[in-house]
Amino acid sequence: MISLTANNKEPKGLDSRLFKDRLFKVVVFIFAFITISPIVLIIYKLIIKGYKQINLSFFTETAPDTYEAMIALSNNEVIPGGILNGITGTLLMVVLASVMAIPIGLLIGIFLYENSTKRYANIVRDITDILQGVPSIVLGLIAYFWVVKSITNGFSALAGSTALGIMMLPLIIRSTEETLKMIPETIKEAGMALGVPYHKILLRVLIPTGFSGLLTGILLAISRIIGETAPLMLTALGSMGVNYNIEKPTSAVPLLIWEFYNDPNMVDLIWSSSLLLMGFVLLLNLISKHIMAKRA
Repeated sequence: MISLTANNKEPKGLDSRLFKDRLFKVVVFIFAFITISPIVLIIYKLIIKGYKQINLSFFTETAPDTYEAMIALSNNEVIPGGILNGITGTLLMVVLASVMAIPIGLLIGIFLYENSTKRYANIVRDITDILQGVPSIVLGLIAYFWVVKSITNGFSALAGSTALGIMMLPLIIRSTEETLKMIPETIKEAGMALGVPYHKILLRVLIPTGFSGLLTGILLAISRIIGETAPLMLTALGSMGVNYNIEKPTSAVPLLIWEFYNDPNMVDLIWSSSLLLMGFVLLLNLISKHIMAKRA
């Protein structure tokens, strides 16, 4: 009887610990709810305000002028036109920026991985970290003086993609280095033991092994630049029509949002353009999360 009573008796302080544990869970839940509630409200607001303008013409026609928007609003109709010039301009500049930044970023990341202890590699790594914290407007100014003033002699998609490409570099470089560090050294040593040339080990062993991590870094870099406005205002400027000439001014979805913001008749297009941009960025982030989950 004595032993049964001792076994059934709860340890001293157990109730207090259980209470603290439950209290901590409640506090964490409350703060988590406070953290995500602004994001949920923003998404809800964008959907409620932006879905009305989402139609076929939104993707196939260029932005309307103020008079057309004013007439549509006075008749309680959907604003005619769309943001085709912004969509094509964004895709053009993102592709150009990716072509410039991805090979350079991968090569620098591989260099840092292979020479991690050397002084020059540390300098390059520090410069990369500094570049990641530079405001986008400063990178726009750099592209303005490099390309707008010296190469194209005017605003252009090339200048805009140059600014965006510089913004992509830090993320690609650091993700490449960190991805390669996670690959076991034994894989590289096995290739060397077989007498495989070093460039083939990189191209056929290391890069395919870390492909998911490299792709995740690239997608995150693209999702970072796709919503940038400030550097494009100094480089691409914008265009009312669809333009595929990289030496001419080109529009982008963020630029159109800024232009619509300055016109009270275009408010509905602001919400729809923002919804499209947010959806695309969200899609890229979900893809990168899925790739990282499969990799883990």
